[in-house]
Amino acid sequence: MSKNIINVARGIEKADLVLKNGTVLNVFTEEFIKADVAIVGNMIAGIGEYYGEREIDCRGKYIVPGFIDSHIHIESSMVSPLELTKYIVKKGTTTIVADPHEIVNVCGARGMDYMLDSTENTPVNVIMMVPSSVPATDMETNGAGKFLAEDIRPYLSHPRVGGLGEMMRFVDVLYGHEETMEKMNAFSDYIIDGHAPGITGKDVQAYKAAGIANDHECATAAEAVEKLRAGFHILVREGSGAKNLEQLIGGLLEAGMPLDRCLFCCDDRHLEDIEAEGHMDLCIRKAIKLGVPAAKAYKIASYNAAQLYKLNKSGAVGAGYLADLAIVDNLENAEVSMVIKDGNIVTDEWLNGFEYQLKDESLVNTVILNEISTADIFCPKKEENDVLELVPYQLLTLHKREEVPGEKGEFIPNGEYSKLVVAERHGKNGMIGVCPMKGYGIVNGAVATTVSHDSHNIIAAGDNDEDIVCAINKLRETQGGYVIASGGKVIDSLQLSIAGLMSVEKGEIVQKQTGKMVEIARKMGVCQGVDPFTTLSFMALTVIPEIRLTEKGMFDVTQMKFI
Repeated sequence: MSKNIINVARGIEKADLVLKNGTVLNVFTEEFIKADVAIVGNMIAGIGEYYGEREIDCRGKYIVPGFIDSHIHIESSMVSPLELTKYIVKKGTTTIVADPHEIVNVCGARGMDYMLDSTENTPVNVIMMVPSSVPATDMETNGAGKFLAEDIRPYLSHPRVGGLGEMMRFVDVLYGHEETMEKMNAFSDYIIDGHAPGITGKDVQAYKAAGIANDHECATAAEAVEKLRAGFHILVREGSGAKNLEQLIGGLLEAGMPLDRCLFCCDDRHLEDIEAEGHMDLCIRKAIKLGVPAAKAYKIASYNAAQLYKLNKSGAVGAGYLADLAIVDNLENAEVSMVIKDGNIVTDEWLNGFEYQLKDESLVNTVILNEISTADIFCPKKEENDVLELVPYQLLTLHKREEVPGEKGEFIPNGEYSKLVVAERHGKNGMIGVCPMKGYGIVNGAVATTVSHDSHNIIAAGDNDEDIVCAINKLRETQGGYVIASGGKVIDSLQLSIAGLMSVEKGEIVQKQTGKMVEIARKMGVCQGVDPFTTLSFMALTVIPEIRLTEKGMFDVTQMKFI
């Protein structure tokens, strides 16, 4: 701390920058107070009446802490970390807590190293959690194999590592699995993120006793209340596929629960959704409309997250805190008109000063798959088939036993029953899983992608085999991405060459192309309440109930066994 900042705080010297005449959110008392904000370098010197070498009149505006996304997978934006941070900082987000388990599942330590290196100099503070569950279960095939305690320990000393990423292997925690315990013991002095959908009773107590700090998988208010009572922090998620905010916040308010241990996160959110709807600003808007006092909503989006992740200089507009601020025109609508990051006014010119060059070329050659044919995706028709049914606006699925369409012993998809396919793409075993899926709705075509949490094998869905095969084979050529096929040919695609997850292109290009492809998929019948790509990408993730499909076949998550 310099003598200069102390002198500015005392009013003896002028600040570098003063935000004048604004209404400042005090997160400590949850008040809005008319005051100036004095900034020296990247720090706030004081709140009160101040003068500066440069002054900005904020009369009629609100000055709030920069927003913090408490749990995000950068890879799900489909752009590089730098491109994502350029987007979200304009929305008022100045810090993110990222879990790179997507790319680590594909590339192992090379993926972790890339994520740390590429976030060293970005417009947003990036706290990186070390993936805990690679692979997410032993039931699927990833590219990296196991990421063990011996692999994660070297990252303990990194200054931007905040702890252990979401412990998706919650069953292993409950049963004291040795490999899992070794990882948790290594990070016993750090934050350990949780992921435990649907657990209840003594399992909730056991999961907390193991050292887990939070959970972002609550689907109902009752689940959130039980976990709050057990001492968990609840990360309220509003992503592209899973939209839990209204149900959770509405239910917690109705139950009279305090929100001091609640945080906002997006988990997985597409760039076009961020551009069209917002990021943490969207969470604030929705919370206020549900009845959360404005001061509390902004505090949930900033200070609450900073406290959990021990970011002691973030999350508040106060002396001695980082000058990471959002200037808001309309409080209820969270209309951000200006962002201050590290004392800098965020402009396009300032953002253009950030650059990154990919250093590891092996990251762009990760799709190892033989060309497939329609014979490879045969699915038998039985008297009753096991069917995976989607739940609108959720990542949860339902396990149904139903008669499906078909003839001569073969399941033939239609508009009601899509064919879901998962093909191993890491060159390990070449296995392909197939099943009927209900609730997707695509007609006259297919969608395929290498984004398939968390092992990221190819996943595809369609109403005919020819288009499914066409889309999958196109991904071999592009080395990953999104493909839509119809009439036996590719009608559109997006290349995601970094581990089959992220593009090397500018964010604007990816955002526009993704939006275009979502619109095409909607016109082909993909149901409202189902994101054509994000929802599909979770259908192979064997840690979210009730049922999933892997390259090895259908998997019952509730019973943890293959069907």
